Amino acid sequence: MSKPLNLDLQAVVCIDNDGYPASLELHKIYRALPDADAAAHGDLRVVDESGEDYLFPASSFAPVQVPGSVRTSLLRLPTQTDSTSAQSPQGDPTAR
Repeated sequence: MSKPLNLDLQAVVCIDNDGYPASLELHKIYRALPDADAAAHGDLRVVDESGEDYLFPASSFAPVQVPGSVRTSLLRLPTQTDSTSAQSPQGDPTAR
């Protein structure tokens, strides 16, 4: 049985990868997940192509509207938020 799709999709584009050149690709579209705690600290939870999610400064991204086919593709990305804790780009949940 397939996993239900997470309809809380926000597509964002990376507009600044300073400090994270190995983790963030400038001008790439990423899937962002809702995270009120991260937002309260000025961060955004972003899913990479492996399905892992990481916290980055929200100022590094801008929201974008995407066509339906792109939205469907982004919704298919696996997410591992249920099995992992909040992670920084280096995998350390306490690093910022």
